[in-house]
Amino acid sequence: MFKDQVVWITGGSSGIGEALALEFAAAGSRIVLSARREKELNRVRERCIEAGGGADDVLVLPLDVTDHDAMPAAVQKVVNVFGRIDLLINNAGISQRSLCVDTDMSVYRKLFEIDVLGQIALTKAVLPGLLEQGSGHIAITSSVAGKIGVPKRTGYCAAKHAVMGFYDALRAEMAPRGIRVTTITPGFIRTNISVNALKGDGSEFGEVDGDIAGGMDVTRCARVIMDGFRKGTPEIAVGEGMEMKALWLKRFFPAAVFKKVEKMA
Repeated sequence: MFKDQVVWITGGSSGIGEALALEFAAAGSRIVLSARREKELNRVRERCIEAGGGADDVLVLPLDVTDHDAMPAAVQKVVNVFGRIDLLINNAGISQRSLCVDTDMSVYRKLFEIDVLGQIALTKAVLPGLLEQGSGHIAITSSVAGKIGVPKRTGYCAAKHAVMGFYDALRAEMAPRGIRVTTITPGFIRTNISVNALKGDGSEFGEVDGDIAGGMDVTRCARVIMDGFRKGTPEIAVGEGMEMKALWLKRFFPAAVFKKVEKMA
């Protein structure tokens, strides 16, 4: 079902975005790779070609999701090259590792600019074209942190809760118009998310969390997400640790989950 589909992936230079790009390349999709690091995007492009993608079917399109003014031109470039957009995967994002009392307000603003407003702005830029063609699919990479609040991630949890709310509401709006919306809820996945996370002063955390190091392999994660896309699953939970059980427990036994995360502090 993905052959010849035009798939635009933000945060495509590493982690889940890179792993998804390789899966779509193997499936015969036409891929747009966006992130800020052009050198890394070109590296991922070469990997996509090795995975079976055509050299003319992988477009590197550097983009900073906080630069909203650049988005209309970026959308137009994708349309000029591939003629349409079938699936936008809003995967750009950054995390946090600091207590609230130690976190500068500038860090909270940066988390919301990247993880929330950047995703909304690009979605709004792409959406008119999807509505005009009468079909399309928008996905957002949220997190278990978009369902459960945990220590040292007050800003990250707030941002991920925000995108879950926005895209759940967007799904309801777009369903009658033939546009699918999928929320992706990863648990601990082996990526550099904690290395690149922000400390309270805005500097990089620079370390791999033990939970991340012991998390799901990123390639397996991408394949679970692809399977969810194929099945039309509206919310794709992906992970294999205790954090995934917490999603279920939060619904029925919230007090037990609150006690558990208090111990994490």
